[in-house]
Amino acid sequence: MSEPWDDDAGDAEEEHFKKLSAEEVKALQQTMSKVSPWRVLSAQVLVGALVALLAWFVTGRVVAVVSAAYGALAVVLPALVFLRGLSRQQGVRHAGAALGGFFVWETVKVVLTVAMLIAAPRLVFELNWLALLAGFVLTMKVYWVAMWLHSARKKPVANF
Repeated sequence: MSEPWDDDAGDAEEEHFKKLSAEEVKALQQTMSKVSPWRVLSAQVLVGALVALLAWFVTGRVVAVVSAAYGALAVVLPALVFLRGLSRQQGVRHAGAALGGFFVWETVKVVLTVAMLIAAPRLVFELNWLALLAGFVLTMKVYWVAMWLHSARKKPVANF
């Protein structure tokens, strides 16, 4: 049995992988489509607006609309800050710095989300918690729906 530090063990595993040329890597990258985070954010804004509109039709109360919109905003605003922070890091060449930046901006996003939810009762007069929760959860789930739709239409990668 080989040990993790045994160099001969790595040679056996490398036999199963084919090294790609630069041209093959480019061709592979062109076949793989990406989900634009900005499109997902736009879809979240749209869903947030639809949930607020639905709150109006169901309750007929402005407070439900404001609460649902605030719940959606508690998802969209932190995501916007996160995406803006990550877009500044696109030129980073060191993987460790990129990963560290990702964790920093993810932490900022989570803290901002929690702060917005804690501040909700003070900012929204007569807050409707059910409408806020509906706006928050449905807007947040847009990301998962986008990933599911993307994987459903993704083409299989050809063997190189």
